[in-house]
Amino acid sequence: MKLLRFGPAGAEKPGMLDDAGVLRDLSGVVDDIAGGVLSDAGLAKLRALDPENLPAVTGDPRLGPCVGDIGKFCCIGLNYSDHAKESGLPEPDHPILFMKANSAIVGPNDDVVMPRGSTKTDWEVELGVVIGTTAKYVSEADALDHVAGYCVVNDVSERHFQTGLTGQWTKGKSCDTFGPTGPWLVTRDEVGDPQTLEMSLDVNGHRMQTGNTSTMIFTVAEIIAHLSSLFTLHPGDVISTGTPPGVGMGIKPDPVYLKKGDMMELTIAGLGKQRQMVGEDS
Repeated sequence: MKLLRFGPAGAEKPGMLDDAGVLRDLSGVVDDIAGGVLSDAGLAKLRALDPENLPAVTGDPRLGPCVGDIGKFCCIGLNYSDHAKESGLPEPDHPILFMKANSAIVGPNDDVVMPRGSTKTDWEVELGVVIGTTAKYVSEADALDHVAGYCVVNDVSERHFQTGLTGQWTKGKSCDTFGPTGPWLVTRDEVGDPQTLEMSLDVNGHRMQTGNTSTMIFTVAEIIAHLSSLFTLHPGDVISTGTPPGVGMGIKPDPVYLKKGDMMELTIAGLGKQRQMVGEDS
């Protein structure tokens, strides 16, 4: 299934994309794509519906983040071997964890707004993992059973804020609009193996990132097992699992960063596309 949320920011309704690509309104069935709806039982209830019996949504509504009421927004750094190489950094022995503020979360096609003083805002296409059932001390073998589904995330990053200001990476990762999420949550049964997904990102029509989740240093299952050994993962938590090579910071000899008016387009096979115009805070 492809689940999504549509409507004005802060007032999104739950929806489903049927096999013909028609957006169907789920607000008569569930309040949101969140919490218990993400469990195996909750998803089975939605899967049993006949989309033809759900209202079709007309027009071209805004798409919101594909998950509502996200609890934790966990991010994994340097998780692609080829990205670590372009960054000139050794592969980590354990997943590098940082948190992204939930206030950064926006819809997949909302504008990305560079904060005041930004000179090094960068792009990062990433596979997002949405937790569906509570995970604590889970094994790698059982880890994927706790996944509701997957989505596209743009882990937008301000590199000076990230590395040039005293503190942790969170400073450069948490600016408003720096977490486009969606367009859809694609349930794990439809995705299958999350370690075989092609991904790409274009800026102004030029291909900047091309990658495949097969080059992850730590697989989705390894990440979930590791994080669940540190703290409980709850339904609606999102894990952004790292980016392949081709970020602006890694361009040699001179890095390239986003500027006002740029257009980013992101794709992960089977998970849909994002498209963001870059603006700047006044």
